[in-house]
Amino acid sequence: MGDFKRLMKMEDKMMFIDPHVHMTSRTTDDYEAMAAAGVVALIEPSFWLGQPRTQVGSFQDYFSSLVGWEPFRASQFGIKHYCTIGLNSKEANNEALAEQVIELLPLYVHKENVVAIGEIGYDDQTAVEDKYFRMQLEMAKELDMVVQVHTPHRDKKAGTIKSMEVCLEHGLDPANVIIDHNNEETVKEVLDRGFIAAFTIYPKTKMGNERMVEVVRKYGSTNIIVDSSADWGVSDPLAVPKTAALMLKSGIAKADVVKTCYQNALDAFSKNGKMKESDWLGEGGVDQSQLFNDNSVLRGQTPKIDSDKIV
Repeated sequence: MGDFKRLMKMEDKMMFIDPHVHMTSRTTDDYEAMAAAGVVALIEPSFWLGQPRTQVGSFQDYFSSLVGWEPFRASQFGIKHYCTIGLNSKEANNEALAEQVIELLPLYVHKENVVAIGEIGYDDQTAVEDKYFRMQLEMAKELDMVVQVHTPHRDKKAGTIKSMEVCLEHGLDPANVIIDHNNEETVKEVLDRGFIAAFTIYPKTKMGNERMVEVVRKYGSTNIIVDSSADWGVSDPLAVPKTAALMLKSGIAKADVVKTCYQNALDAFSKNGKMKESDWLGEGGVDQSQLFNDNSVLRGQTPKIDSDKIV
């Protein structure tokens, strides 16, 4: 942790984007820590909540929070919040409920902070998952939207290849598809096919920081994105800045760190025009005196009001 703090102080002008983090399950302490570490923007993919939902109304309320309350909560700590909307692969297996969720999606995909359809794909690679994955790919194609693909944690390589082949079968441009949760076994195939390869940095599992450094050293920084996928489980919302610090310490060029931990995510998710660098570089700071539906993130504390730019 000492090296992380020292390097972040040395590189205090670096900005980071975490393009896959489930902030609904995180605390305000996490927002504060992320902002202090240089995270200026994040993308929250719609996903499952640990316990399967049983009613379509729970999805509706969840999607509404991703385009309402959560962007407000992030803004109170100087971070711009975007999201992706979709039916996740795990809950697609409840077909009766899935049909109702699919009908909800058009109500949300046009909201101002929605930058992609996602995260969608395969979990157990069932026929039902395949059905709803394809339906959402068609929706993305019709709307000319970026797709964020969740690759399965079991039978990773086969599931990743199948995900890409289905995307190509539906006529999607690989440059508009982010294939997430990659590892050393899948990265070459993803990059060779022209897709964008995102890597989840989880503590002690999946892709660790050290392994990510070696991936960038071997494959370079083109079309590679680092994210945390921090959620309600054992995960780290500071995974992106920590990985950046380790890259710098390990001799990776700063330009490559900027690409993998900031610029590539911005380029990938800004294609529908809703995510712009000016959103956090422009005028406007933090104003914790603001309310959302009469709610504040504060509990009696003095509001921070900063008229300066966020960064």
